Amino acid sequence: MSSEHVLPERQLKELQKAMLDFMQTQGYADSAAVFARETDNEGFVADAKDRHHNLLAKKWTSVIRLQKKIMELESKLSKLQEDIHTGAVATRRGGGGGAAASQKTEWLPRPPAKTRLAQHRAPITRVRFHPQYTVLATASEDMTVKIWDSESGDFERTLKGHTKAVQDLVFDSKGAMLVTCSADLTLRIWDIADEYKCVRTLHGHDHCVSAVSFLGADKIVSASRDKTVKIWEVATGYCVKTLTGHAEWVRSVDVSADARQLVTASNDQSVRLWDPSTGECKADLRGHGNVVEIARFAPTNTYAALRRLAGLQAPSASAAVAEGQFVISGSRDKTLRLWDAASTQLLHTFVGHDDWVRDFVFHPSGKTLISVSDDKSMRVWDLATGRCAKTIEASDHFTTCIDFSTVSPVVATGSVNTEVCLWECR
Repeated sequence: MSSEHVLPERQLKELQKAMLDFMQTQGYADSAAVFARETDNEGFVADAKDRHHNLLAKKWTSVIRLQKKIMELESKLSKLQEDIHTGAVATRRGGGGGAAASQKTEWLPRPPAKTRLAQHRAPITRVRFHPQYTVLATASEDMTVKIWDSESGDFERTLKGHTKAVQDLVFDSKGAMLVTCSADLTLRIWDIADEYKCVRTLHGHDHCVSAVSFLGADKIVSASRDKTVKIWEVATGYCVKTLTGHAEWVRSVDVSADARQLVTASNDQSVRLWDPSTGECKADLRGHGNVVEIARFAPTNTYAALRRLAGLQAPSASAAVAEGQFVISGSRDKTLRLWDAASTQLLHTFVGHDDWVRDFVFHPSGKTLISVSDDKSMRVWDLATGRCAKTIEASDHFTTCIDFSTVSPVVATGSVNTEVCLWECR
């Protein structure tokens, strides 16, 4: 028999040890002894703390889950191919497109919730969809992050490592990494391709780390209760810059699409704009009457509606699509506010929520914004008129976070009641 094998030597050894762990823990002592001798692994003893412990069973479960997923995808592909051959797809899309396709991009979440995910044991702090796959990551005060199939609602895995509440999480633009931050003062980088292995822990903040975002492909920016914003190198984990200026807890941080600006929100009731290359605070936006929970840059596809709302003239073609022109913030004063980033002028106040505004997301169409609040509702705002176009009861408790999938028409919300709800848009 040939001694050649498919696996590299290191992976072969890992497999042998995983098999030995399985045989020893299942009581196959004689078989394990023979196998250990024949594979030059004599002396190996199964240990619950060893990384090989239960690895074979975990891998087997993952294979079964993947096989199930492949069968589901093959079934859907077969159905789509049948639709194409029969012309059903063209019929549904109105003969190829136009109005029907445009209408689809404007779909909004409809009650009741399609799926309720109930594995966490404490309030949900953040929900984030993967940028390329039907994967949802959820963070909780129970110190864990959970990964779900957002299409089926199936639970996939739990990421453990943080020792206090996980406050925020973010995927990089390619979906290769997940970064989390926690009240345990750390940030963690997880390698998605390597079974979500934690590859780096970042230390440097002196208090709870509240928010995290990617600054381009090679840096991370974080906000903390220690009143600072820090910029980190992904490759080394080193903090390369600390931004100071806020007088109290920095609740959120967002990065403009061109990575040239940061916007932060704070307990000091301000929204600040920063130049990440110099660390300089470029503007201090004041107007909220309470803690500002969240602030985000408006994407360029919202500009036409926002200019109409504010009564602004459209600038020259190049300036019309420049990133970071508008900021929207949400506060405990129950309002959302629209700001002109260049002039720092308050352009509009969205009034309608009955309690703290906790989070919001821009609709992919660029025409609406969806916010969530401690008033338990999810509200859809028309960006061209500033009016609340729709109110949905999102939870039986405070609704803390929201995200909109870029892969499929699904919205996720999280609540203090420990549940995550998935809402189908149609």
